[in-house]
Amino acid sequence: MNTRNTAIRSATVITVFSALLIQAELPPKMKMTTEIPEGIATPDRLETSIGTLTGFDGVPDQATTQTIYDNLDLQRATQAFLQSLQISSLSAMEHGMTQFGPPNTTVLLFEELMDSKALWLTPNTVSVYMGLWMEMGDEPMVMETPPNVLGFINDAWFQYVCDFGNAGPDKGQGGKFIILPPGYKGDVPEGYHVVRTTTYGNWVVWRGFQVDGSTETAITQTKEQFKLYPWSKRNNPPEMNFVNMSGKFNNTIHRMDYGYWEELNKTIQEEPIEGLDVDLRGLIASIGIEKGKKFDPDARMKNILTDAAKIGSVTARALTARPRDPRQYLYPGERVWTNPFIQGRYDFVLDGTRLLDSRTYMHFYATGITPAMAIKNVGKGSQYAIAYLDKNGQALDGSKTYKINLPKNIPAKDFWSFTLYDNQTRSMLQTDQRFPGIDNLGGNLKQNEDGSYDIYFSPAAPAGWESNWIQTVPGKGWNTIFRLYGPLESFYDKTWKPGDPELVE
Repeated sequence: MNTRNTAIRSATVITVFSALLIQAELPPKMKMTTEIPEGIATPDRLETSIGTLTGFDGVPDQATTQTIYDNLDLQRATQAFLQSLQISSLSAMEHGMTQFGPPNTTVLLFEELMDSKALWLTPNTVSVYMGLWMEMGDEPMVMETPPNVLGFINDAWFQYVCDFGNAGPDKGQGGKFIILPPGYKGDVPEGYHVVRTTTYGNWVVWRGFQVDGSTETAITQTKEQFKLYPWSKRNNPPEMNFVNMSGKFNNTIHRMDYGYWEELNKTIQEEPIEGLDVDLRGLIASIGIEKGKKFDPDARMKNILTDAAKIGSVTARALTARPRDPRQYLYPGERVWTNPFIQGRYDFVLDGTRLLDSRTYMHFYATGITPAMAIKNVGKGSQYAIAYLDKNGQALDGSKTYKINLPKNIPAKDFWSFTLYDNQTRSMLQTDQRFPGIDNLGGNLKQNEDGSYDIYFSPAAPAGWESNWIQTVPGKGWNTIFRLYGPLESFYDKTWKPGDPELVE
């Protein structure tokens, strides 16, 4: 028997049978039948990253439909997490501030500066922080501000409302502002700086300045001059309650697990939805958070939202610690230093396009939206350089010793500083040092012969460099912000660059 011929005949039979089978499965050619262009039809079986998807002639079967909806809900929930961080962040801020007294009349003051017991997103160790939560009704609110502060108002959607103080219309002299609530159409009194907000809840925060190392002037001016009251009570304003927060534990950080969605839902239910972007409103509604409706996901959706919070949390951390957009690097391809603001866009819109990753980075890492934080302003305000990695691209490790070299002629008209932050909370790193930072205000830093400075970061101070050292914690990661107050042109034109964190062997 010729096995070769037998094999050929068998293969031919199989080929013919397969062709007949394919013909039998194809619909007959009708009078109006035309050839369908390539790429329009979807096969009845597809191998994809979420599994095998099956159906009949363009209609997914029941099992595939469930797979698709689970995946769609996970995608939308993950994007909702990333694109609504700003809302949950201010929801947590409201909760953290109102724990110490009611809105409008309770002002939180860090009279001995903010220290690492405060869980706030990336504050500094030099400014005198002060603020309150403003809750509006149907009438205007009057705000009287102190002089020589950097202050602003952000609405509950974390959108910029106004500046006051040195960057505001009062030009640092202190002034009277009238804040109009959402949809207000009544008379607007004269003699005030007029401000409109789209939400009832608003974050009011300002930073004072030390004088000869003392916070007294800033604190006293706020206590004497800051007032907030409804227009109807202008002749008899309520008494303000000032609470010293220095040394007290307080948390203003949003959750990163399932509880995130409950924080988000709280603000959605409390505020006029009209002020929120319609696409974001639709995204949030698609996962069950909708104005005027109870947020009550079933077991399936709760599992998806829990998973999305996990994925969203790690995604936000990646976008912050290791941005992939080269525009977020101050010195692309040369240094690890980053900043979330691209071309000074504090509203995260550039050439008509939303800078999604920049917005996520900013609101995951920090608080406060004002043009003064982002725009070029030579000799005024401040600029920020952020580092999560060493010069080799490795995460900063609190058990190791690092050095950052600052070349001579540091471009800061006023002063410069470093502050260390916990990677998990993005709040000040909690060490044996009350203030995990260093600055050049005291004049006690050791300077190199060439005019540069070496700053050390390690669990214990290197011998001889105690004055140039910030403590870290073994077993914990950290990141740092290098701040320039009164930044000069050499920072903006990049002729001066800080060195990267460098591992000291």
